[in-house]
Amino acid sequence: MRGLPYSTHRYRGFADLSEAEVATLVGLGDAEVVRRKGETFQKEGEPVSGFHLHVQGWIASSILLHNGQRLIQKVHLPGDMLGTPSMVLPQAADTLTAITDAVTAFVPYQRFGQLYERSPRVAALFTIAVQMERLALMDVLAVTGNASAREQLARLLVDLHTRLSPIGLVEDDGFDLPLTQEAIGDLLGLTSVHVNRTVRVLEREGLIARSGHRIQLLDLKALQALSPLPPRRPIFNPAWLPSAR
Repeated sequence: MRGLPYSTHRYRGFADLSEAEVATLVGLGDAEVVRRKGETFQKEGEPVSGFHLHVQGWIASSILLHNGQRLIQKVHLPGDMLGTPSMVLPQAADTLTAITDAVTAFVPYQRFGQLYERSPRVAALFTIAVQMERLALMDVLAVTGNASAREQLARLLVDLHTRLSPIGLVEDDGFDLPLTQEAIGDLLGLTSVHVNRTVRVLEREGLIARSGHRIQLLDLKALQALSPLPPRRPIFNPAWLPSAR
């Protein structure tokens, strides 16, 4: 089905949606495009004319450092908006690469801008989504260099569990984790060797179990307690949200 529930689940977490608003969200993007594993479909520095709705799969956002090293900044999951930081720049702010086979839908800036006139409540929900991304970045910056590797890995695993649960990709507190240890290291500011060592520590402590690319959180409460920051929970139907039309 075009759009899938993944394109609306995040916004349902912020407010009740009318049928018309669901239709607006599902129809916002162009035809869905399949992105094959390893495919780069936006390159940092290229001209851009819109952003992407993330429908399926895992996608990485990365930037290029002066020393030529590519650094993963964010792992995107279905329901995310991809490339929105580029809206304030003449070129793409980051590179988008499919970690797994994925599906996206492109949204031209002009079409998105029309939301503010035709469906201001939906536009406001996008604003909330962007602010939640900002909060997530604030949390990452707060713990990087200020928390142990064990605490940082716990935070990442709890965050992925929280983001994957609403779209039915968590079973018995387990989920597929198609990230290399190098990619996890980028996200946490650690070396891949340190990541490997920390994963083994959590396994020995009975907090997680691994089988191939699948990871199970054996003691979710303990991992949540180990995480250096509590999860962010947005206000549902905030009083300032425009009324539905």
